[in-house]
Amino acid sequence: MNELQGTRDFLENISDTIHYFVKDHFPDGTVLITQIVLKLLFWVLIIYLADLLWKMLLNSIFRIKFNNDRHPIMKSVYLARLTNSASHLFALLLGNFALYSIFDRHPKSFTLLERLIDLVIVLVVANMLYRGLSAFRNYFTIKQDFYKIIALNAVSQTVKTFGIFVSTVVAICVIFGISGSTIVGSLGAITAVLVLVFRDTILGFVTGIHVATSKNLKVGDWIGIPKYNLEGNIMDINLLTTKIQNFDKTISTIPTYDFLTTEIKNIQVMSETNTRRIKRSIIFNINSFKFLDEETMSKLAKINLISEYLTQKQGEMAALRRTIANPEMLINGRQLTNIGVFREYVFNYLKNNRHIDQDGTIIVRQLENTPQGMPLEIYCFTNDAVWANYEDIQADIFDHLLVASKEFDLQVVQVVKI
Repeated sequence: MNELQGTRDFLENISDTIHYFVKDHFPDGTVLITQIVLKLLFWVLIIYLADLLWKMLLNSIFRIKFNNDRHPIMKSVYLARLTNSASHLFALLLGNFALYSIFDRHPKSFTLLERLIDLVIVLVVANMLYRGLSAFRNYFTIKQDFYKIIALNAVSQTVKTFGIFVSTVVAICVIFGISGSTIVGSLGAITAVLVLVFRDTILGFVTGIHVATSKNLKVGDWIGIPKYNLEGNIMDINLLTTKIQNFDKTISTIPTYDFLTTEIKNIQVMSETNTRRIKRSIIFNINSFKFLDEETMSKLAKINLISEYLTQKQGEMAALRRTIANPEMLINGRQLTNIGVFREYVFNYLKNNRHIDQDGTIIVRQLENTPQGMPLEIYCFTNDAVWANYEDIQADIFDHLLVASKEFDLQVVQVVKI
């Protein structure tokens, strides 16, 4: 208390010195305005010097730890320039303390400057809140916790929206010198309107929390949204909108709250596991299907991928045919078909393909017949998720299979438009 009183006395002495110096040396018509201007300059100088000294002190302390990964909190605070806001606040509080000592002889100027500095303090505190949220974001960025960054984005934008509202109310109260309860009380009549206006904000906040806690999505993920026919990488998730960069380099923006109600396909797992699915069919003409006779089987047995399979099946069928009547007819007993043997060939081809993930699912299956023919679906995963490489691998596989099917006397359906 003694130190504060000593500071107050020191400021009052300087203020009195300025006051009487102007009174003794300036014309009577300019004394008042000159006194106010000089005291105002002195007051501003105090605030400026205090701000400068606090800023130099705090930044020097935090800068020492800036490049030290063992102090991520201090590094985050420094990057967000939170120290500058703290310096401004300390300087303004000192200015508020010095105001009465300097302008005690000028009550009207004192009232005006008191409201002015209170207003600036409100703005600085609001800015500190914003920079504090930036410091949290910097901390999680350093820690590479991207899901918490998404939650913080939603929370921070909600807090900023609410903070702007509160700051505006406080600023109005400060400027006009009215009670805050008067303004807040009057808002009860328009609560429904406010809820309607901030509907998207509230939904965006809830979505941000949901995305962060479920850890289904994060910035950078490759996603697909069938509803909008979109596929690309998430650039930003904020309170109201989400930006997606499509593969043609265009930017799409969708409402963030859509993540709660819309089907979202997260394809990022393919990139992270370096695998990507192939699911494509070849449609064959059913009229080209047939049983294999001995001559055809002998020809196909020269194909390395199915030679062992055909040798085994030929032995089994030969033993079976010796026990049945009319073995000369192919329809009697167990027989192989060209589509069945081709299906075995495709499976073995995929099992021996170095570009196919052998730990993943590999299926070659017949789908339900269509008016165009019978689809033979290939379902497997490549071991390279890079888009260009994936397309090359897929093209090579189907180039080979389309040509190889001719060796089995199979006809691929080709629809010709007339």
